[in-house]
Amino acid sequence: MATYAALFNGRVIARSDRTVEVEGNQYFPPGEIRQEFLHPVRHKTVCPWKGVASYYAVDVDEARAPNAAWTYRHPSPLARRIRDHVAFAEQVDVREEL
Repeated sequence: MATYAALFNGRVIARSDRTVEVEGNQYFPPGEIRQEFLHPVRHKTVCPWKGVASYYAVDVDEARAPNAAWTYRHPSPLARRIRDHVAFAEQVDVREEL
């Protein structure tokens, strides 16, 4: 199984060998994310099949990426495997570790 890392401003903010890939995004389990780098924001979006996504700003040192992470706290039954997992926008470098 592959291990993925999410990096922002030179820091690893998440690492896991238990990510779930959905629509090209790696969703990291909640226990494998450095929560101190994520700050809830009011932004939300709706996916027709996953449900309502809640967003976070990613803050590392002096760098900030607004709305750069999201989670589905109450996903639809079809997306239940990503409940509370976090995915990252393009501002965060998500890569497979070799």
